[in-house]
Amino acid sequence: MKKNLLLIAFLCISFITNAQQKLTSPDGNLVMTFQVNKEGAPTYDLIYKGKTVIKPSTLGLELKKEDNTRTDFDWVDRRDLTKLDSKTNLYNGFELKDAKTDTFDETWQPVWGEEKEIRNHYNELAVTLYQPMNERSILIRFRLFNDGLGFRYEFPQQKSLSYFVIKEEHSQFAMSGDHTAFWIPGDYDTQEYDYTISRLSEIRGLMKQAITPNSSQTPFSPTGVQTALMMKTDDGLYINLHEAALIDYSCMHLNLDDKNMIFESWLTPDAKGDKGYMQTPCHTPWRTVIVSDDARNILASRITLNLNEPCKLPDATSWVKPVKYIGVWWDMITGKGSWAYTDELTSVKLGETDYSKTKPNGKHSANTANVKRYIDFAAANGFDAVLVEGWNEGWEDWFGNSKDYVFDFVTPYPDFDVKEIHRYAASKGVKMMMHHETSASARNYERHMDKAYQFMVDNGYNSVKSGYVGNIIPRGEHHYGQWMNNHYLYAVKKAADYKIMVNAHEAVRPTGICRTYPNLIGNESARGTEYESFGGNKVYHTTILPFTRLVGGPMDYTPGIFETHCNKMNPANNSQVRSTIARQLALYVTMYSPLQMAADIPENYERFMDAFQFIKDVAIDWDESKYLEAEPGEYITIARRAKGTNDWYIGCTAGEKGHESKLSFDFLEPGKKYEATIYADAKDASWNKNPQAYVITKKKINNKSKLTLKAAIGGGYAISVKEIK
Repeated sequence: MKKNLLLIAFLCISFITNAQQKLTSPDGNLVMTFQVNKEGAPTYDLIYKGKTVIKPSTLGLELKKEDNTRTDFDWVDRRDLTKLDSKTNLYNGFELKDAKTDTFDETWQPVWGEEKEIRNHYNELAVTLYQPMNERSILIRFRLFNDGLGFRYEFPQQKSLSYFVIKEEHSQFAMSGDHTAFWIPGDYDTQEYDYTISRLSEIRGLMKQAITPNSSQTPFSPTGVQTALMMKTDDGLYINLHEAALIDYSCMHLNLDDKNMIFESWLTPDAKGDKGYMQTPCHTPWRTVIVSDDARNILASRITLNLNEPCKLPDATSWVKPVKYIGVWWDMITGKGSWAYTDELTSVKLGETDYSKTKPNGKHSANTANVKRYIDFAAANGFDAVLVEGWNEGWEDWFGNSKDYVFDFVTPYPDFDVKEIHRYAASKGVKMMMHHETSASARNYERHMDKAYQFMVDNGYNSVKSGYVGNIIPRGEHHYGQWMNNHYLYAVKKAADYKIMVNAHEAVRPTGICRTYPNLIGNESARGTEYESFGGNKVYHTTILPFTRLVGGPMDYTPGIFETHCNKMNPANNSQVRSTIARQLALYVTMYSPLQMAADIPENYERFMDAFQFIKDVAIDWDESKYLEAEPGEYITIARRAKGTNDWYIGCTAGEKGHESKLSFDFLEPGKKYEATIYADAKDASWNKNPQAYVITKKKINNKSKLTLKAAIGGGYAISVKEIK
């Protein structure tokens, strides 16, 4: 009898070891298969409506070889030294020991967002793998949603795996063909590249020209690209590869084997070349595959948010508020004004340099009188806040010197009266937005952070735009490595202690962490409007970003430029913003963010106050979003219902071909009447020849109304739809 029980147990283990595990999405359209292959490597594949999304792909990690260079060997049994090479293997030699399935369905409310409620519905498979040669176990958890897949590695606490260093993660994504990709070069330090549209097989040949200069950049491979990566297959599938919940880990890029069309994860290293320091129990971020046969569903996906933990700030709704702001910024970006107070200094030592003995350069933008002018404009037009850059000492030698103690974040220039600005802004009902440029000296920022945040509280600032321009200090670290990712989150958590909202520029690309810490109200982490003054972005840029960068979270894109010829600001700057005014309005809808800037200077808005009305009116927090039209690289049209109202706002951004929309307003509430104010490109408008040509019309509409609108080359349109009561 005992023998029979042992035999039954053995057969059950053998069955588990060899069986395929299938997981189906709640709607049945997606099917994932998992199994351990003959080498003991975990593999998975993914099918959508019978079409291959991911061919069989292997999973696993390679650990760093243990360092045994000590001269005192009393701490280790020397007979075990021969086994150390095998201990780096976390990618094969596994047996499947357990497979558990589960289902989950909830609806949760974000503090701010593209809709009032988000459904989090998935089926889950958790497989436990055992590696006999090292007596180690890992768990791979898969979650299959209606719109895609998430998976991560989990490392239980165990005697044979306590602390380990990752040499590389080997998560594969095997493509079914030579897809069209919308990509930027893989880089450890920047995402500020224009997108290239090409076949996967063409990436290698186009890489050199795709890598344009940046203040800090470290490309790593002729076929390395960044996530979120958007692709389209020849048989009509849209596929997006990204990651979610990047916490205490290194940012993932993708390296392409362009002979076999297989992407493999490629982690950002630290100064030593290591890619992650881990202590069990622990887990990696989620790797995500979003897929649909309708591009609009990629934009509507909430997988990235759903794979993050719920909000950890219990009182967030009382102080985390969306912000519409203007700022002392664009005149400096174009070269008209200056961040620096004087041109006489080539070296600054904070606390020693006496600015009262220097001659002002006469073009320092962050002076009290100028800032008051912006406060007046903000108050008159209903804006929440005013950003001021270049207000603090140190901008004369802030960049390019690998300088540790570069700013103290509390000492203003002689011409910027902090107390008076605080008083004046408060009297006008306007908040001030702080600017903390760290010059990538993260160590210095952490050294000053508490004092800097308290200074903000004391002077009426409840939000901060931080920046990380240049090469990271500690030297040798990268913007997207584990150490810096921990720093960015430390800054967000510390800011929450002071009830401060954070908008981090040059930081790691977002991965949905804003669900957990909603005071992270914005990031740059991509090529924004500032580059329109540095030679221009490609015309189709804003038709791709919502499919890529915005998959992880909102972007502080800084739209709203009305004077598109930069030489009107600075005669020496011949750049031109590659957009019509109508498209600049549309970006407030298509480039979702709870943090929206009217980025131009007040004088330029005063020339076009009828168009500026849309920026004044448009909401920045939403109850509902409808993705009306979408094709990456060509056009995006989105309608959103403002929080707590029946008012809708619609935006369309178009690329190099322009676009014609045949709009249906069937999303409006039946039986109600609305007035639509339409801000459209004029017939002769184009981004390059006639960018300021627009037409504003009004129409009475209802849910049965239809409308045909044309967006110019590099153009678009914006519509405000307000209920008639």
